[in-house]
Amino acid sequence: MDDLLGRVRLIDSTRTREPVRPRRRSRGVPNALADHPLVDTVDLAAADVAVSRLLGPAQVLPQPQWRDRFRCRLNAVTLLDLTLAHLDLAVPAEIGVPVSPDCVTVHMTSSGSARVEVDGEEQELSPFHALVVSPGTRYRLTMAVDSPQTIVRIERPAVERQLSRMLGRRLPEPVVFDPVGDLTSDAAGRWTGALSMVFTEVLSPASLVRQGVGAGALEELLISSLLYVHHSNYSALLRSPGTSGRRAVRRAVEYIERHLAEQIRLEDLAEYAQMSTRSIQAGFKEDLGTTPVAYIRDRRLDAVRRTLMESVPGDGLTVTGAASRWGFSHLGSFAGLYRERFGEAPSTTLKEAARA
Repeated sequence: MDDLLGRVRLIDSTRTREPVRPRRRSRGVPNALADHPLVDTVDLAAADVAVSRLLGPAQVLPQPQWRDRFRCRLNAVTLLDLTLAHLDLAVPAEIGVPVSPDCVTVHMTSSGSARVEVDGEEQELSPFHALVVSPGTRYRLTMAVDSPQTIVRIERPAVERQLSRMLGRRLPEPVVFDPVGDLTSDAAGRWTGALSMVFTEVLSPASLVRQGVGAGALEELLISSLLYVHHSNYSALLRSPGTSGRRAVRRAVEYIERHLAEQIRLEDLAEYAQMSTRSIQAGFKEDLGTTPVAYIRDRRLDAVRRTLMESVPGDGLTVTGAASRWGFSHLGSFAGLYRERFGEAPSTTLKEAARA
């Protein structure tokens, strides 16, 4: 079976080495994931492999008296830096994860109840309380017979890039979320609403996402919602924007995001932020650890990557076209910068998108 998350793309279940056998639909699987079965197996070793690729090295342990009824069903779709999944083990079972991967993982118990132990503390989970796993976390999830999991996995770099933009400053330390959050609050409605929008876009054949447009914006909406709604070590800064980097930097970043595909001069940033160019440069250095020129370059590289990854067969997109769209005219230097930032050639990103 192909590496589930070795490449961010729409998951193609036809590439699994072991074909998914047709079975009755897993309980509670969202409609958007129903046509994306990745694993349907009664073999524990195969279940370990599948779950590990989503959650990090893991062991699945059904209760012994239920072993003959065990079945692991995993449906999943990956967009860019976001994976939507649904996991049903059919019986009471435990999933032990010694160290979670380099991502933020949100578990939502679709029905029934579950328990999680994080750092020696055990807490109850239900359809009203979500588990939020920060990178590098050791945890043990105990699922009841009626507690399939809807899972959202967001790659850490995407979370931290978005958080840095929201704060207008570089992050002095990794983001760490509280492990359990309340889904019944008014604020949590932002998260559930954003998630419903993503599911709707994945499901609808006429959606822009299915046509290779808008996945990045939806991901940013979902990430922003999670950061605002669920408590983390950055919540106080997010809720007190006056302390989140200097105003001039936040204004300059806002201008950059709005005009990313256009020519941007330092004087434009200074005029928009109503500060001198020297203040803008000093602010970027102190708050973001970079220069305005380097920040714009990196954001444009991110935009090119998103454009390449959103490509769909038949749209005629080329690396040259994507680079030019976002202001890169010297393709040789662009390719080097792209490889340095993402660890692969832009042509590789485009090829993988075309295969998905």
